[in-house]
Amino acid sequence: MGGSRRVRRWLLALVALAAAPWALHLGVERLTRWPAPPDALASVERHEPRWQGEVQRLGAAWSRRRGALREVGLVGTPEQIGWAHTRLLAEPMRRTEGAVWSLFERLVPLSPARLLLMDVAKWRYRGLIHSLDEARLREIAAGAAAFQPDPFAAQLEAYQRFVVLNALYDIALGFEHSPLIGCTTFVVGPSRKEGGGALLARAFDFEADPIFDEEKVVFLVRPAGRLAFASVAWPGLVGVVSGMNEAGLAAVVHGARAGEPRAVGEPVVHALRRVLEEASTVEQAVALLDARAPLVTHLVVLADASGAAVVVERSPGSAATVRRLPAAAVVTNHLEGALAEDARNRRVLATTSTLERRARGEELLAELPERVGAADAVRLLRDRRGVGGVELPLGDRRAIDALIATHGVVMDTERRVLWVSEAPHLLGRFIPFELGRLLRPDYDPAAPEPPLQALPADPLGERAPPVPARSSAP
Repeated sequence: MGGSRRVRRWLLALVALAAAPWALHLGVERLTRWPAPPDALASVERHEPRWQGEVQRLGAAWSRRRGALREVGLVGTPEQIGWAHTRLLAEPMRRTEGAVWSLFERLVPLSPARLLLMDVAKWRYRGLIHSLDEARLREIAAGAAAFQPDPFAAQLEAYQRFVVLNALYDIALGFEHSPLIGCTTFVVGPSRKEGGGALLARAFDFEADPIFDEEKVVFLVRPAGRLAFASVAWPGLVGVVSGMNEAGLAAVVHGARAGEPRAVGEPVVHALRRVLEEASTVEQAVALLDARAPLVTHLVVLADASGAAVVVERSPGSAATVRRLPAAAVVTNHLEGALAEDARNRRVLATTSTLERRARGEELLAELPERVGAADAVRLLRDRRGVGGVELPLGDRRAIDALIATHGVVMDTERRVLWVSEAPHLLGRFIPFELGRLLRPDYDPAAPEPPLQALPADPLGERAPPVPARSSAP
């Protein structure tokens, strides 16, 4: 009898041991679930897109092709923007999100390990939702409700996923070997630029699935009661990594590293969107950034219609450093302010290509003509040589153009024109977007357009697509 009791106890212990991970998983699911704002679609007329010639319309919103790029206009309340965004871009959103899940499965092939990592991430970032504006949450909720059918519901409920996807840039930067430590930006001020204002040219380097390059979107957003802006991103993200508003304020983000990433803070794509919706000058933008704590360390490059330009070095738990840029400057991925000696920043200096790209960029700036235009800026972004002009293998990470950019953008803050690269990377044409016209309330995407000449493709792209060579310098 005593033996049978011991056996039963052992069996119960084994069952409890086997059930513990599942019980823990269910507990994490319950404790980390974020309720969506109620009645997210109450104020939305749930129209479906319809075609008018080459323009797909949904109420006041639209989607159309401009060359190989997709132009998407979003207008109105947060709920209207969220609904229209998803209904106009549902299929490309499924493709880009599918690429994220496919990468996760390749990196973590065992499903129990993926489940464990997701539970750890849910628990770590359980307070993230409290850092987002109510307007952004309502927009995300409306977009999630419109995402039907949802092929990824088994992984995570749509609203939960959309909130996390909006913070994915910051979460990715928190990893020691983040693929986002590779961007280069040039800024030329009014004393060197053709016309007034500033010329800002950036390469957004992101070693991800090619779909983020091939499916890139130029969002033209007119939020109710706020400044209109343009953002160059991908389907599913109406935050800002590269953008300019109707006042001529331009903003881009660069990955950097210092201190410790936080689990609570404002995702940078929302911070830059807030800046473009509310600020007209560099000074106003800096004040807005200073008002909220970031989630992770990064650099923000700002330039406005007057030609003023700064770099803002932001890190959780530290005061921001603001560096005013000279008449012609290049920014890469290291910190030069109060956190310059931080151990993580020193590793960026020692193990990435940030110094080589910075040095090569300064050489190129010294060779520029007295007056610089958009075509000159594109040539800066497409430079594939090393310091001293030495030849590098295609795809070498020491080059400014390492053939890994998800997009390239040139912004003229005085003319309110931006040029955006067609795939692949920086090799396609740079297509112009005249924001002074495109962001007006009476803009009609179906009306005949005045011709604006695209900047030509790189001759390298006209040959067989190059296969980038990986170097030891990311």
